[in-house]
Amino acid sequence: MADRPRFGPAGMPSGFKALKRPVSEMPLYLRGEGLDAFEYQMVRWGPKPQIRREEAERLSGNAGREDVWLTAHGSYFVNLTADGEVLEASKRRLLACVEGANWMGARIVVFHPGFYAGRSPQRVFEVCERAMREVVESMRSLGLSGVCLAPETMGKPSQFGSLDEVLGLCERVDLTVPNIDWAHLHAREGGRFRAADDFRRVLDEVERRLGSGVLKNLYCHFSHIEFTDKGEKRHVNLDVAGSGPDFELLADLFVELSLNPVVCCETPSLDVDAQKLRDIVYEKLKTKG
Repeated sequence: MADRPRFGPAGMPSGFKALKRPVSEMPLYLRGEGLDAFEYQMVRWGPKPQIRREEAERLSGNAGREDVWLTAHGSYFVNLTADGEVLEASKRRLLACVEGANWMGARIVVFHPGFYAGRSPQRVFEVCERAMREVVESMRSLGLSGVCLAPETMGKPSQFGSLDEVLGLCERVDLTVPNIDWAHLHAREGGRFRAADDFRRVLDEVERRLGSGVLKNLYCHFSHIEFTDKGEKRHVNLDVAGSGPDFELLADLFVELSLNPVVCCETPSLDVDAQKLRDIVYEKLKTKG
């Protein structure tokens, strides 16, 4: 359980990459910037963990010492709405990500659920739910139940991953929590977040369906985003004129509802914008007194 609102990058900031240090030193770098969360990217992983266990355990130790909350983003090559060998390979990749996350002490593994591919949403939901149950069963048999799966809300209407679908999976499958990607929801629904109540309705729905505990420690992605009538086009920095959604409105609700979300930034300026998000929330907390 997060003890306060936490902020960090979804991936390695460019400044850290330039230092050519091992990823195990990322928590020290982030702590120097006043950030306290980090989403490790496993997006190119195959059927086996692609980090040495020793390095993962060093990352875990440093994260604990520097009080940095670790999560992970699973492979882009996971599609739990497929069938046949594609589905079986996807489950192996996701399990590899969970195993690596367990080594590094990461609390959740975010993943993209899949695609409709001309099938009914209900049919795709059933396929994904069954596949997730099978992955969770394997996690338990391998002693990996300290990690949760986090299906992500997706940014295109062609992708399986609406808010309703993600919450539905979390209602039905154990060891599962939602990853609310606010920019994706904004793009998927044509600029959904125009007022505070638009954000509030999402938070209310999370609490109604998954409980106050999940809401209290909601795991989020945030960025500004460009989109078309087909949904997400690209993530952009917070200072890009005319882009959204407006984090100020969401931050007001975090403070009003006394939430402790973990917010990982997905703009191109990963850590710079993560600090901006942090400062917005903590300034509002200071004003609240």
